[in-house]
Amino acid sequence: MQSVELNPALRTLLPLFRERCAAIQKRQDSGQGALVTAEFVNELRRTHLTPLVSPNRAELAEELNLLATLSIVVDLITQGWRITSTEQAVVLEFPECESTEAEKDRIRRAHLIEREAQIREPSVLEFVSSMEKRKLTPKGWHSIFSLMRDGEELASRLCEIGRFENPQTQAELLARTIRPYIQVVEADAVCEHTGLRLNDIWRYFRHTWVTSYKSVPGRTMMILVRDAAAPNHPVIGIASLASSVVQQSTRDSWIGWDADGVVELFRSAQKPKKCVQWLLSKLDGFIKAVYLKDLLRDNLLTRADLRRPSSEVIAKLLKDSDRAIRHHRLYPNAAMHKSSSGTSRNEWMERAETSLFRSKRSKQLATMLSIRQLFQKLGLSPEMPVTEWQTLLDSSRFRHAVGQIARMVKAERVGINMMDIAICGAVAPYNVLLGGKLVCLLLCSPEVVKEYKARYGEQTSLIASCMRGASVRRDAELVLLCTTSLYGSALNQYSRVKVPTVQVGGDPAEKIEYEWLGTSEGFGSFHFSKDTLRMLVTLLGRSKEARKVNSIFGEGVNPLMRKIREGLSMLGLPADVLLKHNSRRVVYGVPLAKNFREFLLGLSDSPRYLIPASRPKHRTELLAEYWRQRWLLKRLRKPGVLEQVARHTCVYPMRHGARVQLPRDSQEAMLDLWAADEARSE
Repeated sequence: MQSVELNPALRTLLPLFRERCAAIQKRQDSGQGALVTAEFVNELRRTHLTPLVSPNRAELAEELNLLATLSIVVDLITQGWRITSTEQAVVLEFPECESTEAEKDRIRRAHLIEREAQIREPSVLEFVSSMEKRKLTPKGWHSIFSLMRDGEELASRLCEIGRFENPQTQAELLARTIRPYIQVVEADAVCEHTGLRLNDIWRYFRHTWVTSYKSVPGRTMMILVRDAAAPNHPVIGIASLASSVVQQSTRDSWIGWDADGVVELFRSAQKPKKCVQWLLSKLDGFIKAVYLKDLLRDNLLTRADLRRPSSEVIAKLLKDSDRAIRHHRLYPNAAMHKSSSGTSRNEWMERAETSLFRSKRSKQLATMLSIRQLFQKLGLSPEMPVTEWQTLLDSSRFRHAVGQIARMVKAERVGINMMDIAICGAVAPYNVLLGGKLVCLLLCSPEVVKEYKARYGEQTSLIASCMRGASVRRDAELVLLCTTSLYGSALNQYSRVKVPTVQVGGDPAEKIEYEWLGTSEGFGSFHFSKDTLRMLVTLLGRSKEARKVNSIFGEGVNPLMRKIREGLSMLGLPADVLLKHNSRRVVYGVPLAKNFREFLLGLSDSPRYLIPASRPKHRTELLAEYWRQRWLLKRLRKPGVLEQVARHTCVYPMRHGARVQLPRDSQEAMLDLWAADEARSE
């Protein structure tokens, strides 16, 4: 049982806060919220988040704080928390779920409430309506239903295959019945079979997920998996890759992006020479990656200080970093940072000399010079004896310095050479046939690696360029995918997904596998509603203090999380407790290269891919064939499966699981939209 005590920074309105929380508690205790539903949550917001009537000046000053805090309380209730006391303070408790299934149900309900709120938005309803309405395209009359495979037709063809006993015949017929291929979504591309925009097709099917649809910052790749065996090439499933989260302790420990991981790698080396050379070369590279012109001009250091740093110079750099970041928070100069024109050397130099990057450069230089100072004191050298090297590895100061270098290497590679699987799964009727595992496998195809390199291979690294004062480009070699399950159980579509690489032309001793790495800590921001986020952002905007988060690329990782943390602190609420959403997830890693660790640590310059890069479309076909033999054939032998497939019919009225499911009141709104659209067309 977890509990949290809320004592918001309210003076005049604190009694009203407790009064409203007591009213919510009464409703919970009466059994109204025994099963938290969207209707119950919406009713709480309508009833208890009402603005004040004729507030005086003191009340008006605290009104937004009151409503934001109450909105957070409702968010917690949505996640399963219950108010247990409102006397001395408002206390909420989070009961432990009795079983894994009960925990899954709790998480699913919480996500569905957020998704349902999104579906009710007029813009989303209008989008769904426009996709489901037939329209004349260059390819004829089509709607999103043209891209849903009829379950009756598919079940009938699969049933015929079961009548043949010869494995070769079955394999050939299966290949004719389901022929998957990968289609990467480009911004303005249209479907060659229906004339619909690929981006809209992907977005529509995304709205069928349990979670709400949110755009993500950084690099993204949206992918459709389609079936060439049926008219219009219906959609089997969707996936998206997104820039990897920077902080993920379970993943980082597995890769070796920490002091312990690198030190253990060093211990296993027979001679220290290569290890020391790696440390010194990385350190030298990080120092050379810093633009120095203004720092030298302002007499913060000299060229000689770079070679033999002193404690005084390091202290001056840290003081300068602190001064610059305080200036940035007061005068963020967002227009310069958000400009897309930074292409010339002079423009990169101008960005480097802004307060934000002056602070970052001074701090990075101070860190690297302190490490160089330590290495010089310790006498670190490629020629040092093994005994001295082993002694160094036991030194806490040396290990800390190694960890700092590892984190810098990680900062270079995490946003370039690995991606997170943000979305991955099949739509009906393919989901009944374990199509989710097919999509998992196809994300490992050389086609995806090739498309990623084509899209980002020439992209300039914004932060690195601002730090150097010149354009910096890094090779977009994708060597690792990571993801988390929606639930905390390993029994999900990622479990047991692996393929011997010999099946796709690779080394017989290797395999592509979704490796179970552990579980996440359960921190994040998904459990905060749009209402809460909007109020927190407004609250930060009204603050007279210097803002730490200005949504400028380069200020730090995950600006949304940092905004929430800052907003919670302004409200006087325990940010560390409230940012924990209590939904632990299984973390998976999917190496695409044999030497992914060495490559991500900068110990290797080129990846050795597990699946040969040649003939990428052919490798995709081999992965699909492996899925058909490994999962599809076995699935077809399970009683009742074909009956489930057949339920997803494209005959009107549509009863298809790939259709966006609308709340009842939204269905009525959809009918109104259709009627209005018909009236316009007349």
